Amino acid sequence: MIEKVNPCHPDKVADRIAGAIVDLAYKIDKNAKIAVEVLVGHWNCYVIIESNINFDTVSRRLQIEAIVERITSLYTQTHIISVQQDEHLADNQKDQIRCGDNGIFKGVPLTDEEKKLSQIARTLYNEFKSDGKYILAYDELIICQSNARNEEIFDVVNILEYKNVKINPLGYWKGGINVDTGATNRKLGSDMAGSVTGGGLHGKDLSKADVAVNIYAFLKAQEIGKPVELHCAIGDTEIDGKPYEEIVEIARQYINKVGGFEKFAEWGLF
Repeated sequence: MIEKVNPCHPDKVADRIAGAIVDLAYKIDKNAKIAVEVLVGHWNCYVIIESNINFDTVSRRLQIEAIVERITSLYTQTHIISVQQDEHLADNQKDQIRCGDNGIFKGVPLTDEEKKLSQIARTLYNEFKSDGKYILAYDELIICQSNARNEEIFDVVNILEYKNVKINPLGYWKGGINVDTGATNRKLGSDMAGSVTGGGLHGKDLSKADVAVNIYAFLKAQEIGKPVELHCAIGDTEIDGKPYEEIVEIARQYINKVGGFEKFAEWGLF
């Protein structure tokens, strides 16, 4: 049983905004340290940034406002709080790349059901480019796709193989961030499937274990075909028998391959 939401879902809009701000941070400083939380909805967007980069300037605030407007496709009043990274966290990374947080992590091979739902979600999103949420529970398929009539959805997705199909149970709807609010890292199941742990993937630089170790564990699980369980303490220099710097580099290559943190935030790991 799995849920997937598309990039126009309000929570993914928040993730994408956070990811775009991390992309911006890396353009400013290749060794950026940043954590971003975003809450968006009803014509407002709240952005809280902790970073070694000063975002509290007119030019950088304008860049963040432009990111919000581009991703929401609306005029959205943006409220920005930017503070310097805690000095103890900054000192942790001063001499070498070390684990940036405590945490437990797991990677789990994707099931056929999860892969199938991801494909359904992407197919519908490519057609309608609007807010959508999808659930596949064994032989039951639930499709909530905004701005689409049921007959239009039937034309796009083959639903004949499912015994029970529910499409837009409340009828036609418009969706988006002025129907619901979105918050960073609220859709971990959609992002990670069975690999969900306590750490969110989005709005953080690569030194954060929530990003680097989650990506590493997921990729290893797909490669070896069985679950992977890892843990770390802040300041660790080795995880899973590898230097933490190598874990970070594996995650960096993955992020670069998908097109950056904003693109990564669209769908998560699958």
